[in-house]
Amino acid sequence: MREGQNVIYRADYQPPAYWIDTVELCFDLDPAKTRVLNRMKLRRNAQMPAQPLRLDGEELNLARVLVNGQGTSFKMENGQLVLENLPAGDEPFELEIFSTCAPAKNTTLSGLYTSGDSFFTQCEAEGFRRITYFLDRPDVMASYTVLIRADKARYPVLLSNGNLVDQGELDDGRHFAKWVDPHRKPSYLFALVAGQLVAREQRITSRAGKEHLLQVYVRPGDLDKTEHAMNSLMASVAWDEARFGLPLDLERFMIVATSDFNMGAMENKGLNIFNTKYVLASQATATDTDFFNIESVVGHEYFHNWTGNRITCRDWFQLSLKEGLTVFRDQEFSMDLAGEASARAVKRIEDVRVLRTMQFPEDAGPMAHPVRPEQYLEINNFYTVTVYEKGAEVVRMMQTLVGREGFRRGMDQYFQRHDGQAVTCDDFSQAIADANPGSRLAQTLEQFRRWYSQAGTPRVKAEGRWDADSGIYSLTLSQSCPPTPDQPAKDPFVIPIGLGLISGGVEIANGMHVLTEQSETLTFPGLQSEPVPSILRGFSAPVVLEFDYPDEQLLALLAHDADPFNRWEAGQRLALGRALAYLRTPGLARSDIRLDAPFVEAMRGILRHPTLDPAFKELVLTLPAETYISEQLDTVDPQRVHMVRDAMREQLAQALFHDWEWAFEQHRENGAYRPDPRSSGRRALAGLSLMHLCIAARKSGDTVWPGKTLQRFKDASNMTDRFNALTALVVSGHELAAPALARFHATFQDDALVLDKWFALQAGAPDRGGNILPIVKQLMNHPDFNIRNPNRARSLIFSYCNANPGAFHRPDAAGYVFWSERVTELDAFNPQVAARLARALDRWKKLEEPLRSAAREAIARVAAKPDLSNDVREVVTRALAD
Repeated sequence: MREGQNVIYRADYQPPAYWIDTVELCFDLDPAKTRVLNRMKLRRNAQMPAQPLRLDGEELNLARVLVNGQGTSFKMENGQLVLENLPAGDEPFELEIFSTCAPAKNTTLSGLYTSGDSFFTQCEAEGFRRITYFLDRPDVMASYTVLIRADKARYPVLLSNGNLVDQGELDDGRHFAKWVDPHRKPSYLFALVAGQLVAREQRITSRAGKEHLLQVYVRPGDLDKTEHAMNSLMASVAWDEARFGLPLDLERFMIVATSDFNMGAMENKGLNIFNTKYVLASQATATDTDFFNIESVVGHEYFHNWTGNRITCRDWFQLSLKEGLTVFRDQEFSMDLAGEASARAVKRIEDVRVLRTMQFPEDAGPMAHPVRPEQYLEINNFYTVTVYEKGAEVVRMMQTLVGREGFRRGMDQYFQRHDGQAVTCDDFSQAIADANPGSRLAQTLEQFRRWYSQAGTPRVKAEGRWDADSGIYSLTLSQSCPPTPDQPAKDPFVIPIGLGLISGGVEIANGMHVLTEQSETLTFPGLQSEPVPSILRGFSAPVVLEFDYPDEQLLALLAHDADPFNRWEAGQRLALGRALAYLRTPGLARSDIRLDAPFVEAMRGILRHPTLDPAFKELVLTLPAETYISEQLDTVDPQRVHMVRDAMREQLAQALFHDWEWAFEQHRENGAYRPDPRSSGRRALAGLSLMHLCIAARKSGDTVWPGKTLQRFKDASNMTDRFNALTALVVSGHELAAPALARFHATFQDDALVLDKWFALQAGAPDRGGNILPIVKQLMNHPDFNIRNPNRARSLIFSYCNANPGAFHRPDAAGYVFWSERVTELDAFNPQVAARLARALDRWKKLEEPLRSAAREAIARVAAKPDLSNDVREVVTRALAD
């Protein structure tokens, strides 16, 4: 049954009744009252029945409407401007709309808003309607000319999409800039920036011999932190042209950074607007992770220039058409830049960790939806890890099924067919299949598309059987998928499964099997002894593998598997099995947790291994996340999960104490700072070693290593080493953490992004006696905390509610009360951020009592608020649904 008047359904899609061919916008910028003159050329869509023109608009003051230069009648209906008396026939007509808006009052950070002394826009998904009345939907693509006028002293830089064609002085100290975007685009890709900005510039020459200007704009004082972003942009341009033959198609490409931004970045055509978090970096203020994320996000937004901008979505249900594909492209970009096979493997493992700790729970929760959703109340709620990360896995499986060269042929086909169009996920998969007619993708295309239409994480159960008499090993693979909202039953998926067999430490078989039936059996004859199967190599499909590996097989895989992912996975399974065994032990006390010698020795073997990449060692020796452990249980007490994981980590710290000392000393010095994979991996292992040494010291009472850690914190020449040392002190709960935190704040109090780390570290620290929530509440009153800044809100509130389950799920339910108050507070001025915070209790039904009842009461308390935004209402309503 369809409930709710405002729910949008994919099945109801209809093309627009009108097309907009050209748009001329004139802005007179003023924070209190910006004037927007919008001249459009429209024509009726001959494929649709004659009907009124309905233009979207929000928070606008309408002053004038002209059709072909003449006044006309209109009405307002359900928030839309409705025009009925329009010229008949198919001839184009001109529509002129003059309206005003108040950017300074726009706290949603959607549409045109002010941040400090500058103007910015964010139009995806439906923000353009807050700028002017328009057909604000992705399948209406037009050519834009933009004239910006503003006070020159206050707003010396005036930017918009495309190419700068004119600029000059005006009366009364004002000036103007005129921009023309030669490429048709939907309104969500419109961008405008004006303010006190400075730019790093770089001229490049493409393979075709064309010269382009690259610019990175930031606030004065931040220019010295833009070198890495510029290098990442140059690398992105070069990579996309080399790997996919896709050149930069504008005279210039601009990036602008702002601290007030709801997202990470936005791919507006030729004028990408970024959160400062993904632009600004120096070795003194940014960690290796920050450097890596900047490279990845800059690449992602640039790659959208073709996969999202030149070809865009027909409707918002097709969001993964651009996002899943572009996440795949930025993952490939990062792996290609990493170079060495070990660094590529580390990147793959890191991507899978995100998928399994964030997307798998989403697939199992109330907000579960297919990669291509069927309905939504608020589209902003579907910018999810399912659409992005799982969508990328779907694209990766296509590449697996057609091969790397075949995928390139498919991409070429896609652009030849659809450049300049708004299309669907089916159009994309059809192009890849048509370019590879004999491939498994082409043979199974309709079945493969179930990845787009069916929600949930498929489970692949594997059962091995060894017949010593015949020398035959049989492996039976069967698939299933749990019910999800509105989808109680699922049809079989197409699942590529990387396979290998190991015997005596040597690989004896390696290949790929494509599972299409409910169950299939593979046989391997002519074997001398029972092999160890290595299944789902490289995480070849986004599924849960169920295979009852005995410890001896996992230890063999950890020691010998040639596939780095499954080697890491073997270590994770060994740790997970022990954590689950402890959690299922009635009456378990912390003192009962004792790691067995085989597991400890296996971890020592990895840590001391002479040839393994340090970054890989750090991944293997990091225990599975609390959220991932929790997902393996039917009911969860998050504090008990935290206790078990923390005790296991303490055991590793003590049992491998001298090995951690060795690892730290071997990897602590790396010469001049470079954020390359090799150096970053060494720093990561040194940081993990330091944390374990401080944890061991907490148990033993030793003061040597905490003292060394504080000294390293003080002497560090880069933020990675400094923050690793600070984290070690905070996580271990040592008394030296307090003075170190105070010193860190005093040193970096004028750097917003570094202060975000300071807030996040304290909110995400292990809970000892319920101390974290009082700390969070105290920090909310800190002079440097501002809940209206999304980065700052995320750093403190989200780090506690979304990323610290052991502290958030308190027996007294105080964490839930805090959550409900913050969701309501944020919703009053920024619904997008509020809705993301609301997702913290998605999995409340898995909680043990009395936590479950307390969580439900908190969600119901939010849902009962009469003035909730659609953003939050959709999340809490779905959470409460049976």
